[in-house]
Order: sequence, then C-alpha cells, then structure tokens
Amino acid sequence: MPSFDIVLEANMVEVKNALDQANKEISTRFDFKGSDARIEQKAHELTAYADDEFKLGQVRDVLVAKMSKRAVDVRFLDLDTPEKIGGDRMKQTIRIRNGIESELAKRLVRLVKDSRIRVTASIQGDAVRVAGAKRDDLQAVIALARREITEVPLTFQNFRD
Repeated sequence: MPSFDIVLEANMVEVKNALDQANKEISTRFDFKGSDARIEQKAHELTAYADDEFKLGQVRDVLVAKMSKRAVDVRFLDLDTPEKIGGDRMKQTIRIRNGIESELAKRLVRLVKDSRIRVTASIQGDAVRVAGAKRDDLQAVIALARREITEVPLTFQNFRD
C-alpha cells in the first residue's frame, strides 16, 4: 500500500553551513570590529550574542540571509525574546523546529479526513503517515497540505509504492 510521511524537519547540514558562513561574515564585518558578536549551536538550538539590541538584530539578519541563501526555510526558526546577560550584552535563543506538534498533527489528520480523498492519515510520533491505494490520491494530499498549511514548512518523506 503506497504511503508517505509528513514531517517538519530542517536540513541540519545546511543549517550548520549557514551558521558557519554567518559567523565568518560577522567576524569580518567592520561594524562588528571589537565586539563579541557570534552565534553558537547546540543540537536544535542556536544562541546569538551581541553587544547591544541593535547589533543583535544585525546578527539575526545575517543569519536569516545566510539561511535563505542555503535554501533553509526561515519558518523553521522560533525566536525567543532577547535577554541581557551583563552590562549592555544581549543574548537571544533561536530554536529550530523539529517534529510536528500534536495540535498541527491533529489539524492535518482532520484536513485529510474532511477532504474526502480515499486515504488514511495517522499520527506516528512527531510525523503524520498518510497511506492510500492510489499514488494519485497521495499526490492530491501533498498538494492539499501545501495549499492549506502555510505557517510551517512541511516536508514529505518516505514516499513508498
């Protein structure tokens, strides 16, 4: 029975490459001379450091620009509020979304059921598995999900015949 998975997963290799490029640009830019502006990564969490609020915004802008050049959708980024870490120094945590939240998964399953396409959708941990008898029905579900769910970048994996 043909099936595929709907997941929310960034390409972490490209994220790492974009992060390295952003740090390299920050270290060479004239407006960051003498400052300790940088971005660090821990698994699915980035932390941006800068001397003040304005430079923190510039660090974020550099990161977003590098990610978009590396074809990483910026909707994967979940920004926390900036916080002071001493003096004027600021830090901001940026989470990289990974896995579909349960509310979005339920919404996807409801969307598939309401569409009356002859497939079954089920929640499998942090993914939604869609199975059906015909490949055309599965492709219709992919088109429906892309059209209806626009707030997050969905990825379709494990398409099997």
